[in-house]
Amino acid sequence: MALLYGYFTVYVAFHIFIFALFNLTSANQVGGSSKLLSLLQPYDFLYYKGVRAYFNEEWGKAAELLEKSILTKESLFSVRRQCHEDCVAAGTDAFNKLDTEDGSLWDLWALDWVQQKAECLRFCIGRSVTPTGQLPVSTDIEYEFGTRNPYNFLQVTYYKLEKMQKAASAAQTYFVANPSHLEMRNNIEKYRRMEGVTDEAFQDREFENEKHWVLYDSALQYEASSDWVQAAEKWKACVNETLRHTEECRVQCVVASQRLPEDRGVDGVGGVFEKAADLSLSLLSCQQSCVTQVATRPGRISAQEDFLPTQLEHLHIAQFKAGDISGAVQTLRSLLLFYPSDKDSIDNLQLYYETLGGDTESQGTQPAQEIVRYVSQSLQEKTLLYFGMESLDFSFIDPDLWTPEDVVPESLREVWRAEKEKMNEKMKEGEQQEEVDESGFFAGGPVRQVGVTITMDDEVLNGTNRVVFDGVMTEKECDRIMQLATAAASAGDGYRGRRSPHTPHETFEGLTILRALKLSQDGMLNHSDVRLLHELGERVRVLLHSYFRSPSGLFVSFTHLVCRSAIAGDQEGRLDLSHPIHVDNCLLEPETRQCWKEPPAFIHRDLSAILYLNDNFDGGELFFTNRDAKTVTARVKPSCGRLAGFSSGPVNPHGVTAVTRGRRCALALWFTKEKLYRDMEREEAEAMWAADGQSVVKKNEVESGGGGATTGRDGRSQAPKDRSKGRGRVTGGKDEL
Repeated sequence: MALLYGYFTVYVAFHIFIFALFNLTSANQVGGSSKLLSLLQPYDFLYYKGVRAYFNEEWGKAAELLEKSILTKESLFSVRRQCHEDCVAAGTDAFNKLDTEDGSLWDLWALDWVQQKAECLRFCIGRSVTPTGQLPVSTDIEYEFGTRNPYNFLQVTYYKLEKMQKAASAAQTYFVANPSHLEMRNNIEKYRRMEGVTDEAFQDREFENEKHWVLYDSALQYEASSDWVQAAEKWKACVNETLRHTEECRVQCVVASQRLPEDRGVDGVGGVFEKAADLSLSLLSCQQSCVTQVATRPGRISAQEDFLPTQLEHLHIAQFKAGDISGAVQTLRSLLLFYPSDKDSIDNLQLYYETLGGDTESQGTQPAQEIVRYVSQSLQEKTLLYFGMESLDFSFIDPDLWTPEDVVPESLREVWRAEKEKMNEKMKEGEQQEEVDESGFFAGGPVRQVGVTITMDDEVLNGTNRVVFDGVMTEKECDRIMQLATAAASAGDGYRGRRSPHTPHETFEGLTILRALKLSQDGMLNHSDVRLLHELGERVRVLLHSYFRSPSGLFVSFTHLVCRSAIAGDQEGRLDLSHPIHVDNCLLEPETRQCWKEPPAFIHRDLSAILYLNDNFDGGELFFTNRDAKTVTARVKPSCGRLAGFSSGPVNPHGVTAVTRGRRCALALWFTKEKLYRDMEREEAEAMWAADGQSVVKKNEVESGGGGATTGRDGRSQAPKDRSKGRGRVTGGKDEL
């Protein structure tokens, strides 16, 4: 049925006002004490008691109360959801009369309908939840649970109780929503190495609440590997899950207790109908805010704009490339409900029609009904909310960019346009700043080596696929490799000169594994130190392969022990760099922010790493920039055993500051996903060891398995064919970090 539009605002006002009255009534009722003990208690009260027990070091009590607060919150939401479903039919008789009644009788039937529904909900929820348990919690408690802080307490509590499996689970759950918490990340890696802690422990206990994000990331990975059938399947599931989460959030807005509007003072309008309207608008605003809530990734502050339309855009493209043209038409028609005049979408629809040819039935496919309902419902709510802004001084922030202008009253449109333009500009700035790494790597995998900790990650380093580890080498190992460099490094190795190829103010020494092995065979170097040099490359490879979740095999491409030394008396007034800003697998053109993946760049390099050996020098810091080669985004200070790892592509331009005093030594390593470009000198050294009857400690490279994402785009096939001559490029020969 269609409600008479003139009465729709009244209906909404009654709807919420009566709910509020019954919520207040239920909160003041007191039942028998035995019955109350069996009902759900306030989860905020349980949480506070658990935190108090935690700080009193009553670990068993703290674990029990914290777990109970989490379970009680989940149960409360479940009860609300079930009662909402059970009370759908309440007041049906009165509801069915709304289309036939006018004037005051319409209002009375609306009141009767809403009253019956509210009474049903009050009774239903009251059977499972105490009156105090039905009251709204504070914003502080909402924040604590929103940031998953109960799991932070639980992680320590279970650790103290020596329940490591549960401690690991709590740590993982907390970390998902707090990815910049490096201490928790390192705790997780310690749990991974503990005896009795299985992989099953590292599951997000809040997974059901974030399933749409898991599907979103999975769909993107299938897109990156051009597996369009799987991508379409995941995008479809993501859309459905997003709609489900949004509806769940909207239900909680309806059923949860509402706070009464604040008194606006003697100048305010405080009548019963005005308060009812304020309550009704607050409900609608809450339901609209579900868009923002669902579109906010765990651990993030800002929501992803146009979250649902973005999924539909990905979905129709994936369906088209997977050969499901009819599905692509339906999805694109659904997308056009949000942006009906979008030229690209209209052009794509025409392309799909042409592809279908004479299939008129598929051409007539209508938008998905769930999207039609979503858009229609949202527009009705926005109409009422903007009316409240104009006539009742209500505050509302529209969460959507797609809201059509005709929904906004004339008196508000100028301000609305300005706000929308500001939001669009912000999005454009974000798009310009955001770099997309097509390497196929995804930072955040497990770190299994004992003693290795993450010191800096993507967030701290302000970039993509960047990490700094500490503890990769011991002090003793650093000293051994430093002695090796001092004894045998040949000046200008690979550069045909004693001076650094990048600056006249430094000397440059380098040593490869094969050269080191030959020198050890001549008795000039310690054999065990050379073996350590080789083993370090494998140690770093295994570490980065795991952390960057490489979907394919990862091979060492080149290993170089490099020392840079400041030339005494030649440092005053120095303004140059020890190594200019560059990208490891393409030719950076800062003026246009382009990076050309073609020779002489080492286009086969996929991951880069620097393993530092010392810190008794001045300067020599690694730093990252944007593609303009000017804006520094992060710095890394060398120290013994510190490893900096990052993807080798255009998202990670980097350089090295001038070494102005002393000698800076580091092991520079590059890795490739293409076996063809593995380090042949390294293999020759391994063959020489094998010929001498010496085994080489080496883990097998992990070959890509079936079903997963494959490598990123092959840059050699992506180089533009025609470009203007004379562009200034940052070029060079062999690249050292």
